[in-house]
Amino acid sequence: MGRVTVTVADTGSERYTGLSDTEELSESEGMLFVYQSPGNHTYVMRDMDFPLDIVFVAPNGTITTIHHAPTEPGESGDELTGYPGYGQYVLEVNRGYANRTGLAVGDTVAIPARIATADATPNPDSE
Repeated sequence: MGRVTVTVADTGSERYTGLSDTEELSESEGMLFVYQSPGNHTYVMRDMDFPLDIVFVAPNGTITTIHHAPTEPGESGDELTGYPGYGQYVLEVNRGYANRTGLAVGDTVAIPARIATADATPNPDSE
């Protein structure tokens, strides 16, 4: 379907900042948020300059949820729309990527082995 070059966010501070310090992404770029174990997570569009597709991915690579998130004028967490999902990974790409590539819930995302193996090792900076 497609290939995305990602920046990995695997600490609490990296996940909090996410792409908010990024002005734009190319069509083949994204950010992969990595957690030590699967769980329920909610993402917001804090300080974002461009809209995103937010793709939640289970430990086995199966897509569980896809949100098409617009930018929002608010900067406070209380004012922002929450985008919930379940997974061990969350992939953020330009909004519309999922539609353009046909990416859908139930499809599989290939997580590189070096990332999938690394998330099994506790990171003292992670949440």
